[in-house]
Amino acid sequence: MNKLKYQFKMVSIFSMAILGLNSSCSDDDDDDELGNWIDKSVFDGSPRSGVAGFTIGNIGYMGVGYDGDDYLNSFWAYDMDGDYWSQKADFTGVARNAAVGFKIDSKGYIGSGYDGLDELGDFYSYDTGLNTWTQIADFPSTPRRSAVAFGINGVGYFGTGFDGDNDRKDFWKYNPTTDSWSELVGFGGNKRRAATTFTINDKVYLATGIANGAYLTDFWEFNADTETWTAKLDLDEEDDYTITRSNALGFSLDGYGYIACGDRSGTTATVWEYKPSSDTWDLKTSFEGTSRLDGIAFSNEIRAFVGLGRSGSLYLDNLSEFFPFAEYDDED
Repeated sequence: MNKLKYQFKMVSIFSMAILGLNSSCSDDDDDDELGNWIDKSVFDGSPRSGVAGFTIGNIGYMGVGYDGDDYLNSFWAYDMDGDYWSQKADFTGVARNAAVGFKIDSKGYIGSGYDGLDELGDFYSYDTGLNTWTQIADFPSTPRRSAVAFGINGVGYFGTGFDGDNDRKDFWKYNPTTDSWSELVGFGGNKRRAATTFTINDKVYLATGIANGAYLTDFWEFNADTETWTAKLDLDEEDDYTITRSNALGFSLDGYGYIACGDRSGTTATVWEYKPSSDTWDLKTSFEGTSRLDGIAFSNEIRAFVGLGRSGSLYLDNLSEFFPFAEYDDED
């Protein structure tokens, strides 16, 4: 009898050790999903999705879009330090959504998109000091919506999108000195619309999007110095990766890239972090609040904010700041 009690005691101790070990692994899993969101100033204008914008210094600029009834041309600025919005001069092109926004040096640019009838190919620059818009050279190829654009090394790049009939994969460069466009070659990825990008140092990363009803898994790095594309590990490389989506938000922060929210056969709030040194992704705390697509992200690489967009027929106007390495706190 004593022998049986001893054996039972040893089994119980062993079981408790295993449970403790499993508990430790579970804690590690929780640590993998770091990230905290803090509510910031609600947008002063009408809730909207399909907006376009850019960040210059500590100011995020955003405008155009669709509010469920009308295509818009109002334009706004968000002050990261003061946590307030101010309305700026209206965008002078036709009201639209699904446009692109990017910055080159101290100027911002908005162009392309959809006005409810046609895809568009006109572009405009915004002078932050003068608060004025100037039309620049029209995009010389097929007008489109839901494309991507980014500025780096004193020039702008624009490509992919949907032209009303087909998804696209071509890329073009805009030179502000000559006010001219030239086509690039060498992108080996799929055609797509509603993709996203983020920039880390002198590299730009292109991911996500949809083509022919399928969410795309290919992932690309653009070297701005050589203007060449390199394929990275696919977004479904690991079985537990659920990064694929469309109409998401891309931004960079402290040397990491992020893809947030978007559409995965329904809106999602999940957030994934990309580590360029290992070409790997980690799941972060999901966006706190309503899941959404077609929102806006402001980032100066030190601070990052996500907001607006829509969930179904609900158009949103809230904004939150993301702290990727902070513990989640549902009380703040």
